[in-house]
Amino acid sequence: MTVRERTQGIERQILSPYAALSDQTKGRKHPEKDDDLRTPFQRDRDRIIHCKSFRRLKHKTQVFLAPEGDHYRTRLTHTLEVAQIARTIARALCLNEDLTEAIALGHDLGHTPFGHAGERALNQLCPGGFRHYEQSVRVVERVEKNGEGLNLTEEVVDGILCHTTGKQAKTLEGQIVRVSDRIAYINHDIDDSERAGIIREEDIPQTLTDLLGHSKSQRINTLVCSVVESSQNGKIEMEPEIEAPFDELRRFMLHSVYENPYAKSEEKKVPGIIGKLYEYFGEPGNLPEDMRIIEMEDGLSRAVTDYIAGMTDQYAVEKFMQIYVPKAWNH
Repeated sequence: MTVRERTQGIERQILSPYAALSDQTKGRKHPEKDDDLRTPFQRDRDRIIHCKSFRRLKHKTQVFLAPEGDHYRTRLTHTLEVAQIARTIARALCLNEDLTEAIALGHDLGHTPFGHAGERALNQLCPGGFRHYEQSVRVVERVEKNGEGLNLTEEVVDGILCHTTGKQAKTLEGQIVRVSDRIAYINHDIDDSERAGIIREEDIPQTLTDLLGHSKSQRINTLVCSVVESSQNGKIEMEPEIEAPFDELRRFMLHSVYENPYAKSEEKKVPGIIGKLYEYFGEPGNLPEDMRIIEMEDGLSRAVTDYIAGMTDQYAVEKFMQIYVPKAWNH
């Protein structure tokens, strides 16, 4: 018996009847020989962690553009916080922790530079629009490994696609990532906003903090415990008496931070940068060599979108400066 087979035997013994078992995966688009050590979901997790798109998340905006300070979240630290919350819930419910972790680690691979401001800018430019969750799927299926993709299992791809809006994931593990994403970003965005001086803890309505908690850790604990207590019989949900104030907390953040003119003042520059990059790289011959395969097979506009969406904040600014800002004469 291989290590993988032993692990899969343990899954069958200890996981919930509602769990997605790795030996019952619907498989990959391109079948592969099983690994002796790792289950299919463990292999997917490792492929995501080792891919280039995952590493670039450390230089992509979460909420504040290019903040000066070591402790503000980036898209990478957000991803890790989502993964940890999701794993905690999956473990408590005896669901597949490996599948949950793989989905969580891959859910934001398609996010643009400059956070949701970059996403909105690309959505205005790209034929058919742009949605980061669809781009995350495209990254793992097409962009990574020079156009080959990561060839992930169907369950992981489905969870990535359904992690935000629209239809629910087919697995409970994917549904856990969806609720964990909300728990993570709302609470760590509060923490970052307090650090930035945009809001104070006492600005949050007391009716909400009395129910959810008076600190980030208290609120996360309340929300996670609510999901664990309420999720029964094949459903992932939150207790209504906790979900209602949690939704109200998100509306508070929308008004106080996400739509705050002061906090978002730099974002008005993003459409100009993204637009000029899209214009330049939309000219034949301007894309880098490693995007030529996608350009030839999927078209120029698709390749330009993939290239810009994959940029970090700093790289996008550097490219803009290199292309459009005159260089000093040095002779």
